[in-house]
Amino acid sequence: MTDLNIVALVSVGAHPTSGRSRRAEQDARAVELGLRLAGQNLQLLHAGDPQAEALRGYLGMGLEQLDVLEQPEGADALPLLVDYLQGSRTQLVLTGSQAETGEGSGMLPFLLAERMGWPMVVGLAEVEKVENGVAQVLQALPRGQRRRLKVRLPCVASVDNAAPIARQSAFGPARRGQIEAHEVTVIDDPLLAEASLQPAKPRPKRLKVIKAKTGAERMKAATAKASGGGGKILKDVSPQEGAEAIFNLLIEEGVLR
Repeated sequence: MTDLNIVALVSVGAHPTSGRSRRAEQDARAVELGLRLAGQNLQLLHAGDPQAEALRGYLGMGLEQLDVLEQPEGADALPLLVDYLQGSRTQLVLTGSQAETGEGSGMLPFLLAERMGWPMVVGLAEVEKVENGVAQVLQALPRGQRRRLKVRLPCVASVDNAAPIARQSAFGPARRGQIEAHEVTVIDDPLLAEASLQPAKPRPKRLKVIKAKTGAERMKAATAKASGGGGKILKDVSPQEGAEAIFNLLIEEGVLR
């Protein structure tokens, strides 16, 4: 697959504890996957400040150059990426599923695929083979499951923590690598300018759901003694009482706060 034209979109990350700038974890996994597919033919692309020191963390993975579409903080990166990719022979765009700094909405891969008119693969874990312009890939599903898909190239694919772990960044290659800045027309992002950013909150916990595949497992789950003794049976209650009981349960489970 070394003849594939692959672009990995990278961003400036932040350490979850200290907040120190670093390479983004999921973007680094996208670069790792791209290196396994294309080797040195992989192209790194960033929209932002070419002076960001954290970008050299990607060069330290063994690549010689990183291209930067130079724009100030708060500008809209989507039109720049669309214009750049439309003028190239890119067959596969790899990116993390969500940025660690800035908006962090996770919408960029979807919006990019929509604007380009390309298919989108979420949770890419591995690219098995590419034949006749069609890639056979493994998509990561919950609970460690995998789904085999066939997708026509060119396409956009996002990776998460199910992708291969990124190799360490070496200091020497990181310093020797070249960051090539490209002058582009800066486009303001009015939505971001009017929005107020705040730290993301933890997602609500899911209720425990028993999943059984065989008849014996379903029978065991149906006849098993409940582990908790705090529940109660509601019978012949009014809709108001039933709604209150459900509401209290959701609070106890941490779904509602």
